[in-house]
Amino acid sequence: MSKIHSTAVVESSAKIGNDVVIGPNCFIDEDAQIGDGCILDANVVIGKGVKVGTMNVFYPNCVIGRNPQMLGARPDTKCGGLEIGNNNMIREFVTIHPSIYHDASTTVGNNNLIMVSAHIGHDCIVEDKVVLSNNTQISGHCKIETGAWLSGTVQIHQFTTVGKWSYAAAFSGLNHDVPPFVIVSGHYPPEVRGINERGLNRAGLNEQQQAAIMKAYKTLFRTKTPLLKNVQALIEEPGIDENVRAMCQAILNSNKQRFGRFLEASRRKE
Repeated sequence: MSKIHSTAVVESSAKIGNDVVIGPNCFIDEDAQIGDGCILDANVVIGKGVKVGTMNVFYPNCVIGRNPQMLGARPDTKCGGLEIGNNNMIREFVTIHPSIYHDASTTVGNNNLIMVSAHIGHDCIVEDKVVLSNNTQISGHCKIETGAWLSGTVQIHQFTTVGKWSYAAAFSGLNHDVPPFVIVSGHYPPEVRGINERGLNRAGLNEQQQAAIMKAYKTLFRTKTPLLKNVQALIEEPGIDENVRAMCQAILNSNKQRFGRFLEASRRKE
């Protein structure tokens, strides 16, 4: 049985699952869906049509699914969807925006930790087991792949992809794609500093897989040969490790676009 505080406002068209806790002064807007076992602490706002999975925890003052920050947008401007998966921990003052397109959605996957005052912009894809540290700001149309860890106050340009199990150091400004498994720091542009060994362990990769990634990193980023030439040499090797292939493909994709952001190719003209 769900527990809804007497000061909470839940619109009649909202769907609330079993064993949900909705705390003081929360507001659940029209057609929102809250899955089983979710906990909403005080002053949490869930916007129109937002779909929330099971066992998520929202700490005080989260605003989830209000309209994106774009010129001319009003509270009654019709926007797209926002879908959140399961077992996410969403801390105080987090904001997540829905898509700006009526036929699309911002998506957040499963088992993510989104820390205080982080922001996820419209039309983003945040996959699984991602950590967004305090004050991290993700612009619209970005993709944060599984296991990525963004440290405090990381700022991300629109249409940037952050590769799986990578790590961005505090105060980094990411304005082009980040390959999987690497550590980056700095800004405009950030630089690859090494391999995220902790991420490799979190990903459950064995010693052979980790060794292949380390060897590929040295070939790609620690020789005087041009990066794309190194990528081509690696990707043509017989029996290339699948994780090394993912690193190479990410670099090739990024270089298809002028600013090093592969998702620019998906920019809609409307």
